[in-house]
Amino acid sequence: MGGISLEYDKEKIMKRVSEAENALQNLRELSSFSEEDFLKNKHYISSAKYNLLVAIEACIDIAYHLISKNRMRLPQDYADTFRVLVENGIISEHLGKRLMLMVRFRNRLVHIYWEINDKKIYHYLKDDVRDVEEFLNKIRETLRE
Repeated sequence: MGGISLEYDKEKIMKRVSEAENALQNLRELSSFSEEDFLKNKHYISSAKYNLLVAIEACIDIAYHLISKNRMRLPQDYADTFRVLVENGIISEHLGKRLMLMVRFRNRLVHIYWEINDKKIYHYLKDDVRDVEEFLNKIRETLRE
């Protein structure tokens, strides 16, 4: 992270990274189906929702861990955790904004799940899980520094 010295519990972070990677692998498998096949199968849709939640939650947990261990300002909400990481030079502003959008999607998935169109889930699989991958790559960089 560009010479930023961070405190962290490597084992704790790697556990979350592993959980997110497992979820991403499941999401990649689901994204290999055509949109039509995906939308016809309620088990695919349920699995996608669950694995999206796991991947996003793991990123939030990692962010909170870094914030706490390094005494950064307390986030106002889950989305703000990534703003705090941007403010401290840990992730880029572009990635931070993308992750904040993903957290807002997570909130809708948890709290107003009945409003989420299954096509939106499919498009998240195809397009937006790369943001989680990019975040995990930044975390791996940090662990190597």
